[in-house]
Amino acid sequence: MTTPLPPLPERVLVVGAGLAGLRTAAELRESGFTGHVRILGGEQHLPYDRPPLSKELLSRPDPVWLADDLAQDLLTLADDVRLGTRATRLDLGDLPAVETATGEHFEADAIVVATGSHAALPAHWSGVLTLHTLDDAARLRERLTPGSRLVIVGAGWIGAEVAGVAADVGCEVTVVEAGPSPLNRQLGPGLGARTTPWYAAQGVHLRTHATVASARDAVVTLDDGTRLEADTVLCAIGARPNSAWLADTLPLTASGHLPVDASGRTAHPGVWAVGDVAERVHPVFGPTPGGHWSAALLDPARLARALVGTAEDGRPEPAPYVYSTQLGHHLTVFGRLTDDQVTRGDPDSGPWTTLAFEGDRLTGAVIADAPREVAAVRKLLGRGELPRLDRALAVDTAVPLKKALVGTDER
Repeated sequence: MTTPLPPLPERVLVVGAGLAGLRTAAELRESGFTGHVRILGGEQHLPYDRPPLSKELLSRPDPVWLADDLAQDLLTLADDVRLGTRATRLDLGDLPAVETATGEHFEADAIVVATGSHAALPAHWSGVLTLHTLDDAARLRERLTPGSRLVIVGAGWIGAEVAGVAADVGCEVTVVEAGPSPLNRQLGPGLGARTTPWYAAQGVHLRTHATVASARDAVVTLDDGTRLEADTVLCAIGARPNSAWLADTLPLTASGHLPVDASGRTAHPGVWAVGDVAERVHPVFGPTPGGHWSAALLDPARLARALVGTAEDGRPEPAPYVYSTQLGHHLTVFGRLTDDQVTRGDPDSGPWTTLAFEGDRLTGAVIADAPREVAAVRKLLGRGELPRLDRALAVDTAVPLKKALVGTDER
């Protein structure tokens, strides 16, 4: 006996008006949904692109509005858009509902959580900036003038990107990192250490193994007593999912993400999630925490089709990826990294690509300054299954990566 499918929704409430929220509204309409769509956005702004906030902080001061960039207008797609409206509680009654900070109560047949993430900032720090929103970028931008002193806490994606653009305009930049290398959490110490020379080459002072004891009034004090005085201090220690308002109603992962299946379904049949707030089960790479720009862009299509009962298109799903321009270099990360790695190229002298394996299966890659390799790896990891590679051929830069495939006619 088959379980009956839930009725198709007539009212959808999307909580979040960033890229994931906009794309959800667009894909619902593309999938034929003609019902009522309401959007709640915590910020006062219409959807904008976040990556330029750090990568092009000083060279592109005007927002990249997604209505122009993607030709998808939230005000046209949705029946009701409430900006500056922060969700504070999820109610799982007969119909799921959201309560807001202003005391409003919105019911819907289906709720899509697309609340994104926020910059982490220790509660006891004061006088410290973060960079995650349009307003954050405006505050930071006006303070980065030639000769000004900038201390950045954290050598992750945002820290590295801002360090480069600030140094380019003549700021005196110091980056302090608690780990043994830049990008230690994201890539591991070995791969992260390859980016260390990039800092000195751009005139940035990097201090690793440097734990911050306090940050107050433009002074950063390290645990060894060192005081770093600055005109501006930027906290760039990472982002956390905006999920605290869900903690009493739905299970969250240890990192605070909302777990969902491949289509974006949560443990409750009327609640879905997408983008930075979600940890989604990728059909090839398994549970994948939010934070990938590609997830906010692409995952809403699968969610919308599942929500309205439209069949999948059958195309293989692309691998998760992160792209960064930092300190005069281009860095791209695909898939899932493991400790079993081989490298094409010489990290000391030029472009390089490190491939991660499980057995003979390629699971991920880190690519520096090699755009052709980016295209090749994207294709290899977007086949719908982990490809088998001949390692001897894979490390030979004279051999195109597709020629290293095992058991396929593409060789």
